[in-house]
Amino acid sequence: MDVVDFVHAEGWDQPPSLFALVPTALVEDVLDETQLDDAPLTAVVQQLPEQLQPGTEELGDYIQRIIWPRTIVGCVLAQEILFAPDEDTTPRAARLFSGVLATGQELTLVQVRPTEEELDAMGPFAEDQVELRGGEGIGRPVIQALFASLQASGIADGELAADAD
Repeated sequence: MDVVDFVHAEGWDQPPSLFALVPTALVEDVLDETQLDDAPLTAVVQQLPEQLQPGTEELGDYIQRIIWPRTIVGCVLAQEILFAPDEDTTPRAARLFSGVLATGQELTLVQVRPTEEELDAMGPFAEDQVELRGGEGIGRPVIQALFASLQASGIADGELAADAD
């Protein structure tokens, strides 16, 4: 949830955010006591060039070309997209969280941006609420680009778990 919390705190209408996942044991001596928990991995935000826009071929190309240090065990990309859960729904602004581990495990989650009406109905702290939906099958090229960057770095040598089925 560190990634979701970080991105949510930045607010909407933000550029893509990329995170390296590192074993917490490797970075715990530089973390605040408030940042330490029992999580085996810690997300470390990476700087992306400002011109990279969400959902573009340029972003995918950039990600595929990243060479990660050997201490990285995974990565996550958060980006804003237009999302429609089915053909009959008008697309809405949403955040797409796509993550992979060197082991081939992957996870995609979607956070739909609430409308003003939805925020009013949810009450005074509505903007603090984060609702994530499963995003299986969404953003497959993003997952593949992230995993390709791990493979190019010599960190991942297998295949994505979903591709192995």
